[in-house]
Amino acid sequence: MMPAARESLLDSAYTALARRPWSAVRMVDVAAAAGVSRQTLYNEFGSKEGLARALVRREADGYLAGIDRALAQPLDARERLTATAEWTASAARENPLVRAMVTGCWSERLPAPTLTAVPSSSAVPAQRRADGPLPSPGDFVALVRERAVAALSGSGTAKPESAELVRACELVVRLALSCVAAPPGEEGVGELVRAALYRQLTT
Repeated sequence: MMPAARESLLDSAYTALARRPWSAVRMVDVAAAAGVSRQTLYNEFGSKEGLARALVRREADGYLAGIDRALAQPLDARERLTATAEWTASAARENPLVRAMVTGCWSERLPAPTLTAVPSSSAVPAQRRADGPLPSPGDFVALVRERAVAALSGSGTAKPESAELVRACELVVRLALSCVAAPPGEEGVGELVRAALYRQLTT
């Protein structure tokens, strides 16, 4: 199956999830919306649980790709970390699966696949990856912190001390997640992060 067809099926599943609880999403409807047979859908994902895992994996990858884009901007360290926090808050606000993944709070409307790996007999590489471990909130903290440290320690001229940088990156990630759980007022997540980093980073 072409990757584009797999993406189309995942898009259909995500759209269906926006309209009704996952328990009411039917595989036949997902297949029809993507213009493929139900058998093709089962061949690709194996089961509804497999489809759920693949959907969660895709949204996790999309969130982390946004983190990478924020960190790749030609800005100073403080502003790039602010951008990662703003992306985290907006992604979680707009995407219920991202919100559930980074907070660990899965509503009854959402699929809630186990985060541990499940046995996979799939011949589809993307599905074997989806059947592997899915990131927990703690994993996301570590993944974003590590990406931020790698991006910022490889940047430009004056580099902050590595221990200071690790602490600052962790602080920003956790501050962003707190803003997901309890959205800030008018100042927004960006101003909170800038204030928190004022004394943290000298770059």
